[in-house]
Amino acid sequence: MMRIMIMAMGSRGDVQPYVALGKGLKTAGHSVRLATHENFESLVNSYELEFYPLKGNVQAFLEDPANRQLLESGNFLAINARTAKASQRAAIDWAEGGLVAAQGMDLLVAGVGGLFLGVSLAEKLKIPLLQAYIFPFTPTQAFPAVLFPQSIAKFGGTVNRLSHHVFRQIMWQGARTGDGLARQQVLELPAAPFWGNYHSVHLQRYPILYGLSPSVIAKPSDWQNTHMTGYWFLDEPPNWSPPLALLEFLQNGSPPVFIGFGSMVSRNPEETADLVLQAIALTGQRAILQSGWRGLGKRDLPDTVFMVDSIPHSWLFPRVAAVVHHGGAGTTAAGLRAGIPTIVIPFFGDQPFWGHRIAELGIGTAPIPRKDLTAERLAKVIQQVMSDSAMRQRAADLGAKIQAEDGVAHAVAIVQELEKCGAFL
Repeated sequence: MMRIMIMAMGSRGDVQPYVALGKGLKTAGHSVRLATHENFESLVNSYELEFYPLKGNVQAFLEDPANRQLLESGNFLAINARTAKASQRAAIDWAEGGLVAAQGMDLLVAGVGGLFLGVSLAEKLKIPLLQAYIFPFTPTQAFPAVLFPQSIAKFGGTVNRLSHHVFRQIMWQGARTGDGLARQQVLELPAAPFWGNYHSVHLQRYPILYGLSPSVIAKPSDWQNTHMTGYWFLDEPPNWSPPLALLEFLQNGSPPVFIGFGSMVSRNPEETADLVLQAIALTGQRAILQSGWRGLGKRDLPDTVFMVDSIPHSWLFPRVAAVVHHGGAGTTAAGLRAGIPTIVIPFFGDQPFWGHRIAELGIGTAPIPRKDLTAERLAKVIQQVMSDSAMRQRAADLGAKIQAEDGVAHAVAIVQELEKCGAFL
């Protein structure tokens, strides 16, 4: 039995897979602490994991009007510069919290959001660090980095690999000042190298886990000591039950289309809702709209449209005909597992990457960037995914493959094997 701390930072979609992984590790007999933002306390507690708050609320950050405007622009470099400033202020708080939270731990687990702090804590406290990612972060010649247009793949493997190094530098340089302050003022460590800690012994010692399905992204041949375990799905808590009004809506007609943009926010939720409602009216389909944090809001809805706040995708998606969403890694995975076609409306970051992958797999339409979305375009792609029987069959076949995988069990088995052979000593 090990004491394991998982560091998960970001929006709900970034955090949820790590709650699933933590739940699996706890079921296997380990003591698991999840260090994440304050606003995820109820999420972590509902799965009976130990919660440790790290200062900050991503929801509040995304709802800031200036940040909403940036998100709608889709300009990742500008978004990254703004989040870098915010994380600079938070870096010292996170280091102080992380230092306390990691005391007495046998193993640290971190994804991209907690990576730089994880390396520093591993260095300071001499604790093993396991990398666990939910989107490609290891350089490869097989495909471009998630931040880049996938069309650059035509320039070949060298350019692909270079794009990953550039992506890693964008992430690091945005965090470098805050990381330096935290290492100096809190952890009493020398500053990390200018190009980052990517070659640190703490990142070379153990395998890398990817909570991704090999049916969605085949493992690149140049990824050494890396495991594609399958997705880390978090199903609804055992005591959760759906609202009766939603059950009635689902039972009173054909399966609807789900439309929601997760934690992506809109400067004008009413305008977004009008666009979506116009598109639905043009298609004649029934629909479920997710209001999210501020993404959609409309009180006067037709009988063919039902609005929900937050419903577990694991329960809802198998009951709908297609999904329209922002292309976050977690929402994408849930749609793929349900075996239904996907339409991605990306805002920024890795979202266009997942939209491109869905189109490439033939289980959805080409992504439409949020800034280019119109009611007519949305109606057209909804009609397309509803009527294309070959696409629907491909989505169902892929869903069956993903349902047969158990990514959490696979990841836990790897951790158990490493513990058994004394790797973490």
